[in-house]
Amino acid sequence: MGAMTNPKYPAFAALDPFFDIVMLGLAGAVDGDHYFDAVADHAVFEYRYVFPGFPSRVEGRDALMALYSGYGDSTVLNGADALVVHRSQDPRIVIIEYEVHGQKIPSGNAYDNRFISVVTIEDRKIVHWRDYMDSLAAFTAATGANP
Repeated sequence: MGAMTNPKYPAFAALDPFFDIVMLGLAGAVDGDHYFDAVADHAVFEYRYVFPGFPSRVEGRDALMALYSGYGDSTVLNGADALVVHRSQDPRIVIIEYEVHGQKIPSGNAYDNRFISVVTIEDRKIVHWRDYMDSLAAFTAATGANP
């Protein structure tokens, strides 16, 4: 899927494939042309993995944007695919599986990772996001180590 940089958020272009795949997975459930437009001001994000320098919890849209603001300094995504959308018994919750592909800038290593995100939506905005990823893939891409 081809990412197209949103002129409203040019500083986040390195994440465009992620934004595109998530918005495709949440199509019809959220309002907004861009991922950040679909996030409620008071949203809570939980990252259910341990990765050095990355928080386990972020509160608020502004804090999320601050967290992602330097992403392009370390990683550039060039694609996202393998989208699977699961509907929950709770109509507010959508579970999406997806993969992202790119390159780690400092190491030059390929970055291929898999995610599952459990997304709670209220009033057509993301209010809670619980994220799971392949931490070993991220570690390997960042360090070049192959444990």
